[in-house]
Amino acid sequence: MVRDFPPSSDASAEALSPLLADARGLFEQAARTLARLCAADGRLDAALLDQYQPLCYELAWTGAELLAAENLLAATRGAGGLDAELAVIHGVEALLSVLGRLHGLFADCALDAAGVVALLAAPELTALRRNAAGHAALAAAGRRVSEAGGEVGTIALHEDAVMAQDTFLRFAADAVAPLAEDIHRHDLTVPESLLGPLREMGVFGLSIPESYGGTAPEGSENALVMIAVTEALSEASLAAAGSLITRPEILARALLAGGTEEQKRHWLPRIASGDPLVGIAITEPDYGSDVASLSLKATRCPGGWRLDGAKTWCTFAGKAGLLMVVARTDPDRAAGHKGLSLLLVEKPSHEGHDFAFGQTGGGRLTGRAIPTIGYRGMHSFDLSFENFFVPDACVVGGEAGLGKGFYFTMAGMVGGRMQTAARACGVMRAALKAAVRYAGDRKVFAAPLASYTLTQVKFARLAARLAACRHLTYAVGHMLEDGRGRMEASLVKLFACRSAELISREALQIHGGMGYAEETAASRYFIDARVLSIFEGAEETLALKVIARSLLEDALKETLHG
Repeated sequence: MVRDFPPSSDASAEALSPLLADARGLFEQAARTLARLCAADGRLDAALLDQYQPLCYELAWTGAELLAAENLLAATRGAGGLDAELAVIHGVEALLSVLGRLHGLFADCALDAAGVVALLAAPELTALRRNAAGHAALAAAGRRVSEAGGEVGTIALHEDAVMAQDTFLRFAADAVAPLAEDIHRHDLTVPESLLGPLREMGVFGLSIPESYGGTAPEGSENALVMIAVTEALSEASLAAAGSLITRPEILARALLAGGTEEQKRHWLPRIASGDPLVGIAITEPDYGSDVASLSLKATRCPGGWRLDGAKTWCTFAGKAGLLMVVARTDPDRAAGHKGLSLLLVEKPSHEGHDFAFGQTGGGRLTGRAIPTIGYRGMHSFDLSFENFFVPDACVVGGEAGLGKGFYFTMAGMVGGRMQTAARACGVMRAALKAAVRYAGDRKVFAAPLASYTLTQVKFARLAARLAACRHLTYAVGHMLEDGRGRMEASLVKLFACRSAELISREALQIHGGMGYAEETAASRYFIDARVLSIFEGAEETLALKVIARSLLEDALKETLHG
């Protein structure tokens, strides 16, 4: 006989928690087995990792879904209210997804799946599915989401983060939102009317220590403020405001990780002031997220280096006055990532969609904006370097930094990925709120769309996923503040960016035909969200090369030393 749980979120959470713990145990069993399959002589083997890519990918996604569910349940435990209800809803649905993935992993790893099957059939899970996450409970939660205007996932922040969040929410609503549609529909460049005030508000120096001209307290990552500001700006426009912080975030962290003291003193205050604006040139036409294989050639010459080759998807390269360029300073390709260095390239700022800059000595840098379906306002450029001179002083880390560009770049990308998760949360918030507003106003068969049970169930599921993403993003921000969370920054980027696609898709669907019209913001949210899983590390690369590898390394250590 299946026992019914009381409809309270506390009772449901108490019932759900041990089920998630059991799923965690099954997940760890799968990770240990897959680690052994991917190892040779006690170490992970590259060829075996490639052979088992599909399983590694599933493992990464299973870990992401499980951690998001665990974190949301823990964050709302005993708090009551809508977020606590949403935590149970998300936890039950995430658990079902996790168990489905684990069933496939167990089969592929030739493991006995009896434990997975037993957990799927557990009476406690059946009761939760019917009572806490059944259609009636979902519809009731969805009505409360509608009444709240889509405001879910409440985060307790320290005073500085709250002040920053409030300030930038007002700026986003008053200054960014009115321009967002024109910038998107007419493919305009972010105007100075936005950039100027943002410079004054210190948005480009959020991760730069106060001693170097930024606003981050000494010894602090300032991650929570960065997340709060990014989310607020992205809610108004991903491309016209929310993404402006990413490039200075990456370069600042790379300089802090590897720059000489002279370079830090020279560049960080300027980056913090937003003059120059920054672009990041990593990706090449033949190499996407495979940073170690990059081939832009840097040839030593008197006083510096000559750059020859191409980069692509360099966002804001036209407007930027400073580019962080990953180049191959060691001509031996066998050196792999150890032959890469970071070079700082200065150039004039250009407003248009193409530019050409010639140096006195004959060097040349040209750029052309890539037409894209969304994420307009900053523009991503193809770049071509021809005999372009960069002085020795602009090699990050100086002579000692040669060959360390990969490591400096990865240090920068941790902040970039964390910031991208915050951008995804902003887009999700905007999409859900737009759907709630539209469903309340739109009448279908003489009744508001929001009054229909299916709409309410959708609201509950979308809100639960948004709450999970917000809580996990800020939780990983706390980890970064404590000097931890490098892998988790990739994990939350993976989970939040895919979630932004799902939520913006459903928000557009709720708008019906109007959602497909360019004049409706829902269409922009959907198009912009699609890029999030691609840049700052494509989800496949993050899943395979960062998350799964980290999980397998930990599992292998446990297997060898357990």
